[in-house]
Amino acid sequence: MKKNEILTGVVLDESMELTVDELCQSCSVRRETIVSMVEEGILTPVSRTDVTYRFTGVNVKRAIRATRLQRDLELNLPGVALALDLIEEIDRLRERLRKIG
Repeated sequence: MKKNEILTGVVLDESMELTVDELCQSCSVRRETIVSMVEEGILTPVSRTDVTYRFTGVNVKRAIRATRLQRDLELNLPGVALALDLIEEIDRLRERLRKIG
């Protein structure tokens, strides 16, 4: 990063909603990839109309993680779903340990 360069970004949380196209842009994936992730249960839209899905900002992190698992480990979507569930369970357990430790 250059000395005078300014970084910008958007804070994503559960109150923010994104369209499929916005999620695709955030994760650098095609629409079909997001739809397949929804069908596999990897991503859960907060609403669904006949035309499109809407997602919370939290889904961006999950979609990026799923894309990396698929690309880096060459996992199929059921494998990605399992790996994400296990990673999130480890994160929950670490958080519980942190609170009691």
